[in-house]
Amino acid sequence: MPSHSGLFTVIERAARKAGPRLRRDFNEVQHLQVSRKGPADFVSIADKRAEQTLFEELQRARPDWGFLMEEGGEVAGDPNKPRFIIDPLDGTSNFLHGIPHFAISIAVEEPLPNGKREVTTALVYQPITDESFWAEKGRGAWHTDQRLRVSARRDLSEALIATGIPFLGHGNFAEWSRIFGAIAPEVAGIRRFGSAALDLAWVAAGRFDGYWESGLKPWDTAAGLLLVKEAGGYVTDFRGADRAMERNEFLAANDGLHSKLHKLVAGALR
Repeated sequence: MPSHSGLFTVIERAARKAGPRLRRDFNEVQHLQVSRKGPADFVSIADKRAEQTLFEELQRARPDWGFLMEEGGEVAGDPNKPRFIIDPLDGTSNFLHGIPHFAISIAVEEPLPNGKREVTTALVYQPITDESFWAEKGRGAWHTDQRLRVSARRDLSEALIATGIPFLGHGNFAEWSRIFGAIAPEVAGIRRFGSAALDLAWVAAGRFDGYWESGLKPWDTAAGLLLVKEAGGYVTDFRGADRAMERNEFLAANDGLHSKLHKLVAGALR
């Protein structure tokens, strides 16, 4: 078994406490109370209950840390301490339609001396399959106790690429269409499974060879980005710069495919 920090133990314990209730709610999804946050944007009682469990467990362990949560928003903590970034149910639309592809995403973001912040610990937990994808900065990325490595493929013609497709009220369909038009003819396939956290975890695991998406929130991507980087992958914005979170553009792949995908994306957006 790989060694991990006490902090990761705290995070995994919280996720595994929230997971069983999500599984139960998923099996009774037709009875759940669901409300609308915006166009094609829903929240269920399952999201809220899972987030409350995670918040209570993590706050008990780190009472002076802050939180950034999808449903609960920002909870201030000591500004000199780390904060948790939480998505209690990434893939809510899948969940509400009975599609067993969703995850809990938890990241720890630490303050740096220069005033910036960086993610140093990450967990993406899939309650249905009981899979844990986790990473700690400088210690690699792991699937339970197996080391993760991004795909070794170098040819786009063999690559399976993940994305998120714009939908009602979300995303730039014209921009996405141009990128899709550039990438699709060059690759072996494109998939849209509906959970950015799991898309990135699967890039880290080599199940997907690359990924692009824009218009996401920090809780969608914070954990997954560290997973990809610690698994040996590259993450940039669409311009190839290290400003993915700032520009809200995400392009992830191994070193051999990333430059090829970036060339296609950049060409599509000229």
